[in-house]
Amino acid sequence: MAPDNIARWLTEHARPLGTLTPGGPHEDLEPLGDALRDARIVGLGESTHGTREFFRLKHRIMEFLVREAGFTTFAMEASESAARALDAYVRHGTGDPARLITRLGFWTWRTEEMLDLIEWLRAHNRTLPEDRRVRFVGMDPQRCADSFEAVAAFLRQVAPERAEDVRELAVLAQARPASHPDPEQALLRRAEALAGFLADHREKFARRTTADAADEVLEHARILLRAADLVTRPPGMRSGEDSVFAVRDRYMADAVARLVDDSPEARVIVWAHNGHLTKGTYGDGVPALGSRLRERYGDGYYALALLFGKGSFLARRGHDLQGPPLRNRIGTGLRPLEARLAGAVPGDFYADLRATGPSSEAAQWLRAPLMQRTFGAHVPRFVYRFHVAPLVPAEDYDGIAFVARSTCSRLLPPVAT
Repeated sequence: MAPDNIARWLTEHARPLGTLTPGGPHEDLEPLGDALRDARIVGLGESTHGTREFFRLKHRIMEFLVREAGFTTFAMEASESAARALDAYVRHGTGDPARLITRLGFWTWRTEEMLDLIEWLRAHNRTLPEDRRVRFVGMDPQRCADSFEAVAAFLRQVAPERAEDVRELAVLAQARPASHPDPEQALLRRAEALAGFLADHREKFARRTTADAADEVLEHARILLRAADLVTRPPGMRSGEDSVFAVRDRYMADAVARLVDDSPEARVIVWAHNGHLTKGTYGDGVPALGSRLRERYGDGYYALALLFGKGSFLARRGHDLQGPPLRNRIGTGLRPLEARLAGAVPGDFYADLRATGPSSEAAQWLRAPLMQRTFGAHVPRFVYRFHVAPLVPAEDYDGIAFVARSTCSRLLPPVAT
């Protein structure tokens, strides 16, 4: 596909972003608001987890969506278990936000930029009635230490004879997907039995405590069940509906669906990597979170990919799961889509890929196979600059927000959790 076709299409459809800094006027985001008029779910992606400008732009977009479009919930690729405590801070001011962000389980979110966003959500909610406050929700069942502790404490109170049942699940507290393969599914059966016990005795336990406490601990038990399924999947299967990757995305999609289906007024902002938010597949044909949302909600789901031209970003290198993230640098290059976008329009911009152009020839690039950069929390040593993935722009995303230059996100200092 000739690069000039991209330039010709973007000349008409790209909308400049006046700033990436939160807190300013939103006039430059009005075209995005028009595109999202009928959307109930907006996916805000990122091609790296360590780009400061992505955090800042998504913060801006969230301000706009909450204030101007009535979005009610912020759902994130973060611990479903630990997010419940951060939601209490966002809605009620309970706890220390830096500590609660750290407990989300991923270094990628322990940043100054995320703390700024959480503090903005708290300030926004402070003077609103309870039913209008924005919620914070985690979608990912892994890293469920809070759920383990909550269930253990509840059983000690109401059924101490069953305390051993939860102790057998202690391995789930910090486990990662596929980190404990279990062909016999013994761990999963224990989690199922525990969740079943709490469901069967919910009324009795509600009388001994409160209905809210019984419901809360039952949800924590269900998180443990989802975590048990995820962490005991075999690591070798990388594709198909039963792979650990597909199961994780399915659980995240189910978490969003519960939010949308529980209330006709709910409008949800989903924050995750571009790969999860695509309307198609990623990796070796893994059905993405976004593909499940598109299948379920049609055009009610809008996927906005965030891409960058050149610069630096944070990521761990190689297979080091505990070391500090490092600065990684990359130029514009020649071949990926990002190079063509940078050459077509100067600066930062947004483009709605659903828009139709006057020239069918110029719009052909939207349906053409291209390559995009993609970096997760870890990147391969030495060759990360060449790490790309295939895409067909209009089939994978509904819009693109392009940042000309990336700089590293800024990590918060370690705090005790």
